[in-house]
Amino acid sequence: MTQDELAEGAEIATRNLQKIEAGQINVLLTTAFRIQLALRCPYKRLMPSE
Repeated sequence: MTQDELAEGAEIATRNLQKIEAGQINVLLTTAFRIQLALRCPYKRLMPSE
């Protein structure tokens, strides 16, 4: 999946996704949830506690 495809699926700007991946901005819980849905992965895998 490309960044553009993920950003589109999560309904966020590609540039914002790039900043999230680079650790340049904090991600809102709602945005993390949309990314998780677009990736179709369990939340624990996206945000491990350890």
